[in-house]
Amino acid sequence: MVNDIRDDDSCPKPVGRSSVFYYGFGHMLNDITAACWFTYLLLFLTEIGLSPRDAAITMLAGQIADGFATVFAGELIDRFGHFKVWHGAGSILAAISFSSVFGGCLPCKILASRSPIIETISYSTSAAIFNVGWAATQVSHMSMVNCISLNSTSRVVMTSCRNAFTMVANLSLYAVALVVFSTTKATTHSDIENQYHWIAYTSIFIGCCFVGIFHLRTKEPSYARISWAY
Repeated sequence: MVNDIRDDDSCPKPVGRSSVFYYGFGHMLNDITAACWFTYLLLFLTEIGLSPRDAAITMLAGQIADGFATVFAGELIDRFGHFKVWHGAGSILAAISFSSVFGGCLPCKILASRSPIIETISYSTSAAIFNVGWAATQVSHMSMVNCISLNSTSRVVMTSCRNAFTMVANLSLYAVALVVFSTTKATTHSDIENQYHWIAYTSIFIGCCFVGIFHLRTKEPSYARISWAY
């Protein structure tokens, strides 16, 4: 009986429902932009005039950047902590670069040129930057789980909540796309761009609202820094 009481006292307290809910908000921007990215990016790029090869190069550049950024972001977050700083910086970087991808080729407008090479370089650079920000947000958000609570049940619940909001993000994106494609007609090249502009900007707005609530309602968890020596 005494041992049972001691076990109960030593068991970490579970995280409250509201904290779990607010934690789930934190990955909404990543999820809704990722859904848009993998669903519409190649379609958007080919419809505005890029060749399938150049569109594939843009996508590949982003994925390569994501692979490297995920490793380095995880290493740096382990060393220095400050999860919310990494999360906020990554979210800002992802939002700005995502809007630049679906917002059109800025260097083309500055140089008054529609060169395929300039377009490919511009979109590939924006894609790489987006995936760097996306990786920093993802890794910092996932890493917070183990520091927010030592309770294994709470960790499972927070991860489940995060996954639930992934579904919410996907449904939100397709609802936005349905409204945009149903209410606007694309008869010209400019009309097609405007449709994707609305989808991208609305997705960013929705995601940023959720991320803002996450930062306001979620405290920076305590963290023991890892020594540089392995």
